[in-house]
Amino acid sequence: MTVTPVGSASAGGAADRRERLLGRVVDYVLEHGIADLTLRRLADAVGSNNRMLLYYFSSREEIIVAALTAAEARFPGMQQFLVHLDDATTPLDERLRAAWATIADPANLPFHRLFFQVFGLAGFERDRYADLLGTIATEWVDHVSAAIVAADVPAPDALTLAHELVALWRGLQATLIGQGDTAAVHRAATAGTSALLARIRLAAAH
Repeated sequence: MTVTPVGSASAGGAADRRERLLGRVVDYVLEHGIADLTLRRLADAVGSNNRMLLYYFSSREEIIVAALTAAEARFPGMQQFLVHLDDATTPLDERLRAAWATIADPANLPFHRLFFQVFGLAGFERDRYADLLGTIATEWVDHVSAAIVAADVPAPDALTLAHELVALWRGLQATLIGQGDTAAVHRAATAGTSALLARIRLAAAH
């Protein structure tokens, strides 16, 4: 997280310039992906140069992670669905089904494509993307697990169930990217979620 000193006009100006540059980077990667991304190619595409990219982001890896984070902000459903998942005023089954509906929304497909491409790259360059991999591995699971614990399921069981549900979501997310049978994907999501909800109720009863 970048902290801008209070009252620093130059720092504020630099932050604004970074955000504008990042916006152009996001435009580019959402359209073209990152498979062939080089600093030179990206600099040419966004009307900048290598030196300025590295001044604002320090490395290609930081550019990619910043672009993924900023891209998510363009898809309000993806940015907010964990907030809705945490809303204990809504029944758990409704929250889980709504979460999948958000993930599966065709409007979010461009973000999913970028996410999986970055995820794949991070898997090959684990040391460079360790923080990102840690977030991907735990963020959804932590929120789902907390929601299940709140339904009176013991924490160890809740964590297992959360991993299973997130694995279901991620797998079906990838299937949607592959332009599979959308109706079949939704049927699988419905059946898988219902089965997990039945196990959640059973775990809560013991």
